[in-house]
Amino acid sequence: MQTISSALAWWADTTPDSIALSFGSEKISYGRLCAWSEHIARELISAGVERGDRVGVCAANSAEYCALIEAIIRVGAIVAPLNMRYTLFEMRELLEDTSPRLVFADEERRMKLAELNIDLRAIEDIRSFDKRSRTHIDRETRPDDPVVIIATSGSTAKPKGVVLTNRSMTTYVAGFALEEPDCTKGSRVIVPAPLSTSAGFVQLVHYTTMGCSLFFESAFDPEVFLDILVRERINAFGAVPLFFERISDCAGFDAADLSHIRIATTGGSSVSRALQERWMSKGIVLRQIYGQTEAGGNSTIMPADLATRFPEKCGRGGIFTQLGIVDSEGRRLPPGEVGEIIMRGPGIMAGYWNNPEATAEALKDGWLHSGDLGVLDEQGLLTFVDRMKDIIISGGLNISAAEVERSILAFKGVEEVMVIAARDKKFGETPMAVVYTRGEINIPDLIAHCNEQLSDYKVPRYVAIEHEPMPRTATGKLAKPAMRTKYADAADTLPRVR
Repeated sequence: MQTISSALAWWADTTPDSIALSFGSEKISYGRLCAWSEHIARELISAGVERGDRVGVCAANSAEYCALIEAIIRVGAIVAPLNMRYTLFEMRELLEDTSPRLVFADEERRMKLAELNIDLRAIEDIRSFDKRSRTHIDRETRPDDPVVIIATSGSTAKPKGVVLTNRSMTTYVAGFALEEPDCTKGSRVIVPAPLSTSAGFVQLVHYTTMGCSLFFESAFDPEVFLDILVRERINAFGAVPLFFERISDCAGFDAADLSHIRIATTGGSSVSRALQERWMSKGIVLRQIYGQTEAGGNSTIMPADLATRFPEKCGRGGIFTQLGIVDSEGRRLPPGEVGEIIMRGPGIMAGYWNNPEATAEALKDGWLHSGDLGVLDEQGLLTFVDRMKDIIISGGLNISAAEVERSILAFKGVEEVMVIAARDKKFGETPMAVVYTRGEINIPDLIAHCNEQLSDYKVPRYVAIEHEPMPRTATGKLAKPAMRTKYADAADTLPRVR
């Protein structure tokens, strides 16, 4: 059966002592992870979890979290991760949408969720099922069972839930294995992303399905990451360019032995030639990727031999995945013309949870319409141009401008608002709000209002007040390019408000 659970069982049977997960000094073998997840699965069935039920998880990365994910998938239920940085307001919205039968949370998040009417469980109790002997589960997993609903920030005010299945995720892995023979079973991979995000969840499934060893860190500290890359002889590492910049700025970077790194991928923004050259001095080629949660991960990775000459390009698709560029009418565009990036392949999402209208808009004739602008060259290599979707990428985290705008518009006195990206030395970019009011706005009160409704990384760090209506396009939409130009130097000219 082509399932995530069958892959885990395979590695538990064939290489039971190989490391699956590493959390600091704790190493979890494949045999132990499989047995642990099976005992959790029996408990979930005893708790009344049926096939297709959603099980929420809100916690920091941990071995318990990973084992719980495997167990939920094993019983045919659906993992519904909650970003641990979400406010209660954001969590309530997602819980209302997914209606989970159970929600597991760590101590800090349980305090936040306690007032909601949900069946709340302690994720720490998962430890009691950490048994080394395998056990039989009287329920079969199926290839087309949905396995996860991942909230994604898009151009809409509310996040949409991307549904991925056993088949889509394992076929994605199969394509990667054929394309990247340098990353095979036993490869050592560092995972900097939270399990609640597509980056974290997909990497967990991706690399355990391949029989790799995953090294998790709960937060990004460049000095710590450099030490792990060297000490654990990491073979594969993927992150936004900012992470690579911060690591290469470390005092020990020049002397560090990084010869074991075979794959280094990056996305979210372009790789500068200076950054590429910095890592190439260590014998490592940074390879640009392009993908999104709806595509199940990376739709294309730039070949290493071409990345040295064209660091800004993202590759030509995959062995099972095709790319195309279309105009606003859906017509294919020739090489050299900018249009919307479309993708098709077996890793594409099944759809958006409980949202057939958005699904129909995104999936047309088997192609995923990305909402991003790109261009293909004569070799079929993709260059990402811009985001049609209004997304701010701050420290590797996607922020929907529309979601922040929705919160600000609820504040008294705000007539119009545009949320745009401001430069930020630490996070690359950060949200900035341009507010039109006919009266006065108390900015500290506005920020306090945002803090109640939005995760801290979504709250604007800069606020500009306009006393005239803001520019609009010919179709009546707010014209953000004009404000981006006006406030291009906001980080240097405006005071930080938080």
